[in-house]
Amino acid sequence: MELLEFRKELLEDVRSTAAAYGEGSSAAYVGIVANYLVNAEVLPDFEVAFYTGSGYRNRRLRIDGYALDEFDFTMNLVVADYSNDDDPKKITKSDAEQIFEWPIRFLDETYNNNLHIKIEISSAAADLIDMLKTQREKIRKYRILLFTNRPMSGRIESFSIKDFEGISVEFQIWDVERLFKMFLADSGRENIEIDFTQYSDRGIPCLDTNTANEGETPYSCYLGVIPGVVLADVYDRYGAQLLEGNVRSFLSTKVAVNKKIRETILTSPHMFFAFNNGVSATAANAVIKETPEGKFITSVKDFQIINGGQTTASLSNARYKDKSDLKAISLQIKLTVINADLDETHNLMQKISRSSNSQNKVSDADFFSTHPFHIRMEQISRRIFAPATGGAQHDTHWFYERARGQYLQAQMRMTKAERNRFLTQNPKHQLITKTDFAKARNSWRGLPHTVSKGAQSNFSEFANWVDDQWSVSEESFNERYFQESMALYILFKHVEKLVTQQTWYEQGYRANIVTYSIASLAHLVKKQYPSSTLDLQMIWNKQEVPDVISNQIGMLAKSVLDSITDPSRGVANVTQWCKREACWNRIKELDIVLDENIDSVLIDIENVRTEARRARKDQKIVSGIEAQTKVVNYGADYWKRLLAFIAEKKIPFRSEVDALKIACKMPAKLPNSVHSQKLLALLDRAVSEGWKED
Repeated sequence: MELLEFRKELLEDVRSTAAAYGEGSSAAYVGIVANYLVNAEVLPDFEVAFYTGSGYRNRRLRIDGYALDEFDFTMNLVVADYSNDDDPKKITKSDAEQIFEWPIRFLDETYNNNLHIKIEISSAAADLIDMLKTQREKIRKYRILLFTNRPMSGRIESFSIKDFEGISVEFQIWDVERLFKMFLADSGRENIEIDFTQYSDRGIPCLDTNTANEGETPYSCYLGVIPGVVLADVYDRYGAQLLEGNVRSFLSTKVAVNKKIRETILTSPHMFFAFNNGVSATAANAVIKETPEGKFITSVKDFQIINGGQTTASLSNARYKDKSDLKAISLQIKLTVINADLDETHNLMQKISRSSNSQNKVSDADFFSTHPFHIRMEQISRRIFAPATGGAQHDTHWFYERARGQYLQAQMRMTKAERNRFLTQNPKHQLITKTDFAKARNSWRGLPHTVSKGAQSNFSEFANWVDDQWSVSEESFNERYFQESMALYILFKHVEKLVTQQTWYEQGYRANIVTYSIASLAHLVKKQYPSSTLDLQMIWNKQEVPDVISNQIGMLAKSVLDSITDPSRGVANVTQWCKREACWNRIKELDIVLDENIDSVLIDIENVRTEARRARKDQKIVSGIEAQTKVVNYGADYWKRLLAFIAEKKIPFRSEVDALKIACKMPAKLPNSVHSQKLLALLDRAVSEGWKED
């Protein structure tokens, strides 16, 4: 796929989204780009808050949305410049600088000219103003992101950091080409490339640990000493994007600034190296320069901190809040440069993260991107077909995106004919990301307040739930579970469109209305029809939401809006109120009786349990077959070598003796599914004792 094709598809997506949701092309473009950046972890979340108007001396103001990163307290402000022309003019540096002024003026009017008086109190823009005021003392940086479909002038290289009342303001342009480059990146996110010579004359002094293992490992490792000032400078520039996503999610639930680390910075900076474990990081590439004084890391590509996030944030915070001088501080850095293909890179990074964070209690859920749940959902999504709809003569897949950018990257090396076939079988509207999956499931589980906390917090909660359930019964996550999850996502997207079409909808709080409406439907069905539940298989089979459900949820949505915007709500800021469990408790207490026609789309809960048991049995068979296939593919010689290793290491394997004997005699004898699952469990134990699987 080339840039022009990507642009054409993106703008077609904008047009279809605008038509489906009854909104302008600019709003649709902002929503689509914001969703890309949330999934790529450039933004922690996104709240729509459109406002355009004038301020002091009739100067123009505009805001399209925002996201406060509560990890490093960066306030992201989004402003759009969308052109409906087929061949829009290039955006020049002076154009961009003029547009960047609109959000800055919005800030100035908010803080200094009582902008809140001009804005409807129940609007999303009023929520933004409230957040800017209440979080003013905490905000450390403003980042203004310009979303545009106009091509960027080649003369634009960068924008100088500005100052707004003592707080730095950074500027980014996100045009179509930049989005395209992000998807081309192996990691599925925008690569962070750091030139350390910009922060330290020669870079980071290091020792190369690779001479003994050269050619034997898929990585290179360097041990270095990084000045505290440099680490803080880099963190101030890139923020929480430096932290590997799952580690960041873990840290965000903890105290961001460790008190002991802060105490050392303030009282014993010269002891910091001795007291602190330093940081561990990974990179896809690194430039190491040889000098008479030794080796130096001069630059890195796709740099991610996988351990030491609290240390990094603490250094930056101490310098910012406590005005600490970090010149006396240095700390160790372990840099692992991973030289492997995409999947192996991802897996190796997660293993390093898990090992590096062993001093903290980090569950597999914190490293959820490699959880077998992910892999199983991906496998099922590629295997089963959704029923054809609308007279179509072909079935389609729901494409579960296990890794960021997977859908687009799958098309990169295809011919035009291959790509057309792929898109016919995997239409864009049937792409579902893991965060979408979590939103749909947690809404139905009755956690709308969690969904309202944003993509990362919601996904983290969902990951923990899956991790717990997987350990109890992994067979529960089967084809039926996937189909019902897709049915819930179909419902979720339907309610999104439904809300925008209502006469009472005023372009605000749609995300909150949607999740609370779906949670309310689930709650009321359970309360008023305790022996029944919604027939999700019916939605899967029809690939659409029946009118009975649509009509009912339309009425629920209005009740939800009235409740979350009620003047007596517990928190003035509606967006923040929706994140409270108290908000959900109030909505559950609403006196709402479901229409009696809802009975036509319900199914007896015992029938559901029976089908669920059958699905678990089927999954057990599928898992057994997969285990069998894996064991057979290893071959008899492999299992003979493993037997010798186990004997040498004296690893107990009494219950696996028969299975291992059979595996060593393949193909004369073949292990069954039970034998195979035992062998794979034994293999895991052997790996932990030093067996090299490959």
